[in-house]
Amino acid sequence: MNTVNNQEQPLLSVNNLTKLYAPGKGFSAVSFDLYPGEVLGIVGESGSGKSTLLQAISGRLQPDNGEVLYLRGDADSQLAQVEDLYAMAESQRRHLLRTEWGVVHQHPMDGLRGRVSAGGNIGERLMAVGQSHYGEIREQAEQWLGDVEIPAERIDDMPTTFSGGMQQRLQIARNLVTHPKLIFMDEPTGGLDVSVQAKLLDLLRRLVTELELAVVIVTHDLAVARLLAHRLMVMKQSKVVETGLTDQVLDDPQHPYTQLLVSSVLQN
Repeated sequence: MNTVNNQEQPLLSVNNLTKLYAPGKGFSAVSFDLYPGEVLGIVGESGSGKSTLLQAISGRLQPDNGEVLYLRGDADSQLAQVEDLYAMAESQRRHLLRTEWGVVHQHPMDGLRGRVSAGGNIGERLMAVGQSHYGEIREQAEQWLGDVEIPAERIDDMPTTFSGGMQQRLQIARNLVTHPKLIFMDEPTGGLDVSVQAKLLDLLRRLVTELELAVVIVTHDLAVARLLAHRLMVMKQSKVVETGLTDQVLDDPQHPYTQLLVSSVLQN
């Protein structure tokens, strides 16, 4: 994807963030800014620290050091203010994840309630932002099921009866129904058949563009990163070894590890 025009103030600022379980396990001294409408891809081998980093910047894992700053409110409003994620109460962080943020897990049932219908999974998010009219909630749930290509007649079915690809699309609808500003995605196409992956990627790309979402996506798949991400961050053994515009990093990698990643893909 092409780069986006950065706003004056970032939506998310990560400064010197560190979480280490042991040498080379976790992540160390990570810093970056994420602007409204921008997609940042984080790539690297298994165990490089990318998923642990995603947990920390999304408020689900307390870091050892550093800070995560989030711009709350409309960036153009005088009421907008920057808040330190880990200075918030845990209840405030949970509220953010139910309203202004969303998390798309690799295994969709980690982000869905198996004993609640498809429509109920979407409706719960709407109720979290104060909606209470049953008819309106159901209408919006039906609309979102259509948006993610799930037949409306499946609205009362349990997600456990859905295919893996359909579960992932339902998880996406559940996260996006409240029109969040920021979405965190952890290997959203992992474990899916190639044809299902392609359809899901088309859906994600369309929704990210239409809704002008800011996204942080963790993936081991460089093709996914190239399709979705404006900028790329490459991790190895808990460190960020290279960062830049996605096409620049993948077409002209500078770090030996990034060169190895790209060459291994080209040889397959």
